[in-house]
Parts: sequence; C-alpha cells; structure tokens
Amino acid sequence: MARFTLPRDLYHGKGALEALKSFDGQRAMVCVGGGSMKRFGFLDRAVSYLNQAGMEVQIIDGIEPDPSVETVMRGAEKMIAFQPDWIVAIGGGSPIDAAKAMWIKYEHPEIEFEDMIKVFGLPKLRKKARFCAIPSTSGTATEVTAFAVITDYKKGIKYPLADFEITPDVAIVDPDLAETMPQKLVAQTGMDAMTHAIEAYVSTAHSDYTDPLAIFAITMIQKNLVDSYNGNMHCRSTMHNAQCLAGMSFSNALLGIVHSMAHKTGAVFEELGAHIVHGAANAMYLPKVIAFNAKDKATAERYAAIADFMDLGGNTTEEKVSLLISHLRKMNDALHIPQCIQHYGADGLYAEHGFVPEEIFLERLPEIAKNAIADACTGSNPRQPSQEEMEQLLKCCYYDTEVDF
Repeated sequence: MARFTLPRDLYHGKGALEALKSFDGQRAMVCVGGGSMKRFGFLDRAVSYLNQAGMEVQIIDGIEPDPSVETVMRGAEKMIAFQPDWIVAIGGGSPIDAAKAMWIKYEHPEIEFEDMIKVFGLPKLRKKARFCAIPSTSGTATEVTAFAVITDYKKGIKYPLADFEITPDVAIVDPDLAETMPQKLVAQTGMDAMTHAIEAYVSTAHSDYTDPLAIFAITMIQKNLVDSYNGNMHCRSTMHNAQCLAGMSFSNALLGIVHSMAHKTGAVFEELGAHIVHGAANAMYLPKVIAFNAKDKATAERYAAIADFMDLGGNTTEEKVSLLISHLRKMNDALHIPQCIQHYGADGLYAEHGFVPEEIFLERLPEIAKNAIADACTGSNPRQPSQEEMEQLLKCCYYDTEVDF
C-alpha cells in the first residue's frame, strides 16, 4: 500500500494571497525570512488580510537561509507563548521549512530535534494549529511537501525532516511573490525544481499518481526556466506552478542521492565561506547522478522516457540518456551555475579556483560520503551506492569528471 498526500486547499494565480481573508481563527503566527517580503509589501498585506479575518497576529522574522536548529527552538518558544491556531509561513523555502519544524515543537514541547529527524516518525499535529505556506521562490515546493530541511551547524549537516504530518493544510501559490526573486535565485531554485521532478520520476517510490506530475513539471521547467531567468515574467509565473507540481510529485514519490549529496555538502565547508547553495548543488550533481543511476537498465529507460518527453532526440536508450545529461549541463551554463564543486565560487558563480580547496575536500570526503549514504533520500534512489561508489561519485562532482562505474 502506498499513500498520496497533498494540502487540503491550494489557492493559485495572481492575487491568491487574498485567500488569507477567509481563514477562521483567533491568533496567527506569521513566519518570514529576510527583508524582501517586507520591502515589497507582501508581509504587510498578509498581516492585513489575517486581521480582516479577525485574527490577532504576531511575527517571527529574520529566519536565515538554511535555518538552524537554534532558530527553530527560539521560534517554537515564541509560539508556545502566543498559542496561535494558525501558523502562516511566507517567503522562500527557509522560513517555511523552519516554521514546519517550529510547528512540531510547538505542538509537542517535549520533542527533541533528534526525534524530529526520524523518517516518518513524527507524532500527530493539528491539535493546536493548522499550517499555511506561501512561497516566494520557485523551487523548493515546501508549500506542498512532507519535508523540511534544517541545518545543524555544529555538525555541519543539513537534516531533512520527512513526515506527512508536516504537509501544509493550505498552500497559496501566488506568482506576484515570485516576481521579486533576484536572478541567481531564479536559477538556483529552478534547477532545484528540475531535480525534484527528475528524481521523483526515477525514484523507487514513484507511482501512477506521481509520474504525470513529475513529467509535466520537467517539460514546463525545460520550456520556461531560462526565459524566466532572463526576465520574462510570464515564464516566471509558469515556473511558480511548475515547481509546485514537481513538489507534489516528490513529496509522494520521494527523492534520491542528488539530494543526499546536496544535504551533506551544503554546510560542511561553512567555515571556509563556502556554503554550497542547495539548488546550485543539485544542479551540479544531477548530471553525474543520472550517469551513475543509468548503469541500471530499468532506470536508464526511465531517463530515456524523460528525454523523449523533452523531445531531445536520440535512437537508443544510451543516446537519450546522454542527450538528457548534455541538455541539463547546457541549462546550467545558460543559468551561470558552475558544473562542479572545484569551480564553485562567490555568489554560486563560476570561479577558476572555487571556495573548497582540493585537500580539504579529500580530507572530509569519507565522512561526507558516509553521511550522504545515511541521508533519508538515499533509500528511494534507484541504485544504492556503496561507500566506495559514493566517494567516487562525489569526486566526479568535485572535478567534473566522467562517471564510468
């Protein structure tokens, strides 16, 4: 038996933020990140709509990119003091993910972070509050997923939280918010969405319910991401929908080792000023993982099917997989995302000598590989890597070398 879970309500289209007016409750805690939602007036509008719904509102702001365990615990304390019956998270994936984790601690104050990261092991929520997610970026799709990612900076590890309990009750997908994204964020979140859809399509947990969402999202992203990056707002709006469809798919089909590797390399070089942004990490690793997974015949055929839907050409499965890898690398180039860790520099852009020195990468490689194998996303990858294979794969992602194993 399998399960397919999405938010009960999804409001979409321009002006969808107004749906907040219809919410029924007494107190709402609004969680938000940096200044963009304030600068562009969306935070004030959200608070106004909630006030019109008759609710008292408090705000948790300043949630950082790649939110920490400490941020989660501080926010939960504020929720426990305020006792909201709605938690409304607005902004990028980080404030929404942080708010999901705060929600768990608010409903169950006795729970520790170590308990939160047990895959599909959370206690029941919604005894105190319901959850609404409003994304401003077009990539993480956390507004419709059973996942959140929280970083333990003491360990240098990003931990995925995974449980259908944290699937939001309401998602508001309003393209007006996505128009505020800076260009590099369009690129990074867009390739995150592409990775979600491709990994969901080949996952061991894919199904007849998840495949149509994944494949349609892939073709939408292929057609719209680069133009969105170059300023086409119609394509930006379409991308906001595409990433949400990808999220619906992967929340139920799960992911693979592209995400495992991204989770475990993202913060491990933090002290070098080398935080590898999640979407950029996915973009760099995805072509390598496709080459690795395609050594499995059945998985190669599913990648070939993706290439067919993208109309990339090719006569054999091998040719189609090769064309898919080539197309994704060309997208990285068009979006100015480096192809490997060795060339990952400031602002996630290409640098001849990137942030992560070779000797430090090699020194930490065994531990990174071990942690990636233990990541929650590895179990649904179609080809299970050994420690040696994971180390080899990570080396290919560092040097941009061919995957021949």
